[in-house]
Amino acid sequence: MSATPSASPSTSASLSGSTGAPVVAHSVTAPAATAQRDLHAFYRRVPSLGDYGSMAAIEERWILPVARGHEAAAPRFANAGELLGALKEFLAEEEAALPESATFLAEQATLEQFKAVVAQFALDGLTESESLLPVVPRLPYRSGMAVFRVLIDELGCGNEEKAHSQLYRDLLTELGMSTRLDDYLDTTSPECYAYVNMFHWLASRAPSPQYFLGAYAYFETSVLYAFQSYARAARRLGIAHDAYYTEHLYIDTYHSSHMRTAIRALDEPDLAKIWAGVRLASEIVGAATEAAVARARETVG
Repeated sequence: MSATPSASPSTSASLSGSTGAPVVAHSVTAPAATAQRDLHAFYRRVPSLGDYGSMAAIEERWILPVARGHEAAAPRFANAGELLGALKEFLAEEEAALPESATFLAEQATLEQFKAVVAQFALDGLTESESLLPVVPRLPYRSGMAVFRVLIDELGCGNEEKAHSQLYRDLLTELGMSTRLDDYLDTTSPECYAYVNMFHWLASRAPSPQYFLGAYAYFETSVLYAFQSYARAARRLGIAHDAYYTEHLYIDTYHSSHMRTAIRALDEPDLAKIWAGVRLASEIVGAATEAAVARARETVG
């Protein structure tokens, strides 16, 4: 989770769902946004023909314009090495300008406020990395294998107890919270739905898997500073099952290296798409983090 706030384009349109009921696409920051929840539901099942049309229309109004905009505005990198250098600078600037919300979470949030943040990311934590598997066969072999090495760790190398989703269940259990994904559908903010949906889109829906490479190269490195506030909060609050956060701080240096390898392994990198993925992830993940902490601030206790 990054801690850089962002804004998504504000658009809305009526779309037809498979049942004939209207599906409305909103900005992810709109209070009445329902499209992100609808999109999440589509991604969780095999879509019917009607579902597919609605799903594609939401994507066209939500994420595709943002991705295309970043792609069009991308610097003219000479090669992958130059792009990776720019990514390193971008991450350093982001780390140096962490918002006040990170300090609030690390130093001030109460247990109930921390639980509110945990709840906002439960849809992701309970299914972590499962949505990413479809990207592997979409990538060239060497690049796909570098990504697969990362996903193997995310899934606990096949060890259920070590899978990141299980670490999140352990955290939820200690906090006295539900481990049923459906229990969070009504309370997750549009921004946090967008966070989960972004990974589905990048892995299996984006026109090119190279958007994913940029986004995940950013994500695996940004976690190294963004999760510090979560780990500090958990330690301050006496939470024993903090491994979901501390494991990321340990393993994501390794993952960051593999994502850079995945980019370098491309024979024909589309550097503009890779950079668009970087910027897209920074914005959507940052907006989700800010929304989650804002919800937490409203929690009494």
